[in-house]
Amino acid sequence: MAAVRVLIAGESWISTTTHYKGWDLFTSTVFGTGVQAFKAALEKGGHDVTFLPGHLCDKEFPNTMEALSQYDVIILSDIGANSLLLHPDTWLHGKRTPNRLKLLKEWTEAGGGLAMCGGYLTFQGINGSGRYHRTPVEDVLPVTLLPYDDRVEMPEGVHPMPVDTNHPITVSIKGAWPPVLGLNEVKVKPDAKLLVKCGDYPLLAVREVGKGRTLAWTSDIGPHWCPEEFLTWEGYELLWNASVNWLAHRI
Repeated sequence: MAAVRVLIAGESWISTTTHYKGWDLFTSTVFGTGVQAFKAALEKGGHDVTFLPGHLCDKEFPNTMEALSQYDVIILSDIGANSLLLHPDTWLHGKRTPNRLKLLKEWTEAGGGLAMCGGYLTFQGINGSGRYHRTPVEDVLPVTLLPYDDRVEMPEGVHPMPVDTNHPITVSIKGAWPPVLGLNEVKVKPDAKLLVKCGDYPLLAVREVGKGRTLAWTSDIGPHWCPEEFLTWEGYELLWNASVNWLAHRI
């Protein structure tokens, strides 16, 4: 069987620091990603993984159904809606370009597998700036988004609790789950399935949409909300490989 073709979009950042030393100052800039453990887990599972960092999404994220169809599964992780809506041709030159949120909805309903993973710029995110509320992407997700900042910080760590242990995504994961340190608050749609919760909050939910499937994971796929203890847990690889296989209709 051919490998599942996966596109991970987002999950990167550029940080600029100003250093003050007496009278003098200088700045330094670093580029970082939080995708390493996640990408490695999927590649170990035999999947064909493409990573598109957040700063390239505005220009390089697929903008036609043909381009989207090069992938079986698309994962949006810590990347805001503006990065998909505002192609440079529109933002800089005032030209009309395809609405990639609408395209993602159409691609999903036609049989694609769409996942959204949590962070400060997915779901609704910090200060509401993720901005997926009331978009075509929200229409197909398993969850309804809040119209404001939806972050829930859990620095003490809260252990996820499986709700459905017979679903193909969770059936092979045994024992206690390591804690997560936060998530985005959402509400599970009536026609979706809640698989795992964290306290009173949904953590993992799935849904059948037309011919396609969608998944919402409301915590991070890496630090800070997903700590090292979770990344090195044997269930991490099981969870994400099963998720991708389910989204691609392989299980």
